[in-house]
Amino acid sequence: MVDADYDKFVEQIKKRTAIDLGQYKETQMKRRLTTLRQKHGFSTFAAYLDALARESALMDEFLDRMTINVSEFWRNPNRWAMLEERFLPELLSGGNRIAIWSAACSTGDEPYTTAMILDRMGALNRATITATDLDQNVIKKAQSGLYQDRSVRDVPKPYLNQYFTRDGDIYSVDDRIKRAIRYKQHNLLHDSYGGPYDLIICRNVMIYFTEEAKHQIYQRFSNALKPGGILFVGSTEQIFTPQQYNFETAETFFYRKKV
Repeated sequence: MVDADYDKFVEQIKKRTAIDLGQYKETQMKRRLTTLRQKHGFSTFAAYLDALARESALMDEFLDRMTINVSEFWRNPNRWAMLEERFLPELLSGGNRIAIWSAACSTGDEPYTTAMILDRMGALNRATITATDLDQNVIKKAQSGLYQDRSVRDVPKPYLNQYFTRDGDIYSVDDRIKRAIRYKQHNLLHDSYGGPYDLIICRNVMIYFTEEAKHQIYQRFSNALKPGGILFVGSTEQIFTPQQYNFETAETFFYRKKV
């Protein structure tokens, strides 16, 4: 059934913010945003849209709700071990600097994890790490480098001891690691991708997009990678036909751009 109120909201949000809600799975996104507008007492999306234009706090909340800010350090530890033991040494083997992009980085757990691994390898000074997210508020949180204990539960003890300072239930990332990350706002569905990169990390985000949007993003990731570069995805985001993006499966959840 056509919902003209929601469809108009999607159209206007795209015009005003360049965020295309139509590229997200509609059932999940519509349910999430319906709950949000009803919380504030708006009976229609048209009324909610007018309020978003007037109140920056509502717009910030909207952006936070529509993005999925769930992340942890070393999420799926065996995959990070594979990055540390195999793929980063391969990428660094030529002696050159490497460029890394942590896309849809949320609160910064993944780019910081990457920087800590590189530092333990003695290679942090040979890497540039760019971290991006659509939500400016989570970028600010990432830049603060402050995390609750649940975020660091999978951090290996040597890393926890070396790179975090604990104050009660709050863990603070070492300033030198924080300075290694360059954060900026970025819309995966709209903005240019830059590059070329040796490694792109984008995990546990693609599951929220439509199949058409996924196809576009994977193709753009491929275009942004150097030949031989690696795309590292989440544990529920296996690419079943990687060859259509000029990828080959290097390991489960790691895809190498063909040379």
